[in-house]
Amino acid sequence: MKQTKVLLLIFFALVLQVGCNSIIAKNGETGVVIARRAQVRSSTAVVAADLVEVSRGDIVDILDSSTVPETGEKWLRVRARDVENTEGWIEARNVMPQDVLDRARQLAEEDKPIPAQAAGQLRASTNLRLTPDRSNNENIMMKLESGAVFDIVGWKRVPKPKSSETTESDDAPKAGSAQQSNNRSRRDEDAPKVPEETNELWYKVRLPPSVSPAPAGWIYGKQVELMVPSDIIFYRTGREFVAWRRLDEETGGNESTPKDKDAAKEAKPGSWVILEKSSSNEPRKLDEPDFDRIYVLGYDKNRQEHYTAYRSPDLKGFLPLRVEGRGDNKTFIVRIQGDDGQIQDAEYKIYRDDKGILKVSAPNEQPRTRRKK
Repeated sequence: MKQTKVLLLIFFALVLQVGCNSIIAKNGETGVVIARRAQVRSSTAVVAADLVEVSRGDIVDILDSSTVPETGEKWLRVRARDVENTEGWIEARNVMPQDVLDRARQLAEEDKPIPAQAAGQLRASTNLRLTPDRSNNENIMMKLESGAVFDIVGWKRVPKPKSSETTESDDAPKAGSAQQSNNRSRRDEDAPKVPEETNELWYKVRLPPSVSPAPAGWIYGKQVELMVPSDIIFYRTGREFVAWRRLDEETGGNESTPKDKDAAKEAKPGSWVILEKSSSNEPRKLDEPDFDRIYVLGYDKNRQEHYTAYRSPDLKGFLPLRVEGRGDNKTFIVRIQGDDGQIQDAEYKIYRDDKGILKVSAPNEQPRTRRKK
């Protein structure tokens, strides 16, 4: 009798464990496939048969959920929307619930009027999150592949979580770190210590459907490499480029953004407005400006060379950067903090002098015209 009670207690403990680890899903809910390709299978067993293949962006109806006790893997019983309405099991990590997708769409809607500020590419696979926070896994939407390309529409600095709070790291692995760690330990001890950062940078990104069904989200900054177009990258000296926009193409598109990882190499020469930020070894502050100088680069088609059209004094500037107008009658607008601490829109006018040279008039400054002799 005593043995029977013990067995019953073990049985109920296992049931509770499975219930706590399973995905909460109700009949009638839907999800979207986030893997490039995934199999709907006859069961959760290793030897189960593949019933139908689904691809990224496909919608499935969620019928049930389960967790495999031996491995802890979470599975969903789904109905595919193929001709046969095939029902079977798929790993939960390959499906994004509809409510999560709706929240990602809401993020994208918030920034719909904001043009791309820059372009980025992942150094390694990393998490796409609903919020700029890596202290837990509850806000993870999916794992993005290394090399994924996306628009950057904004960024934010947040307090760095303590190591004990970080449940899943979004750090990019350092090449050869495992093999070289012992050889470099002594050199690292002798090297001067750099002040430790107390906060971290996150990028708010806009993603194409080929990369993610979720149209927007947050990515940890250390995983991102900015894709500065080859047309302007060699003019980056001493300061970082944080945002850029073409000035000699019609506005309304994303002229600043390469569409794939090779597009930055193919940018045609032209005129640009570039926002720069000074490099520093000091820890970054949460409320520091997004940029501290404006650099406008003109392009002479006849001579086929760039020239400096405008370089602002040091200032405290904030995103977003907007370019408005058509042809040679354009303006770009950013937000500038004045001496009184107030942040206001600042409009810079673009024009050409009688020799066709690109000029910029700062706020409260009239365009200058060259006198004819």
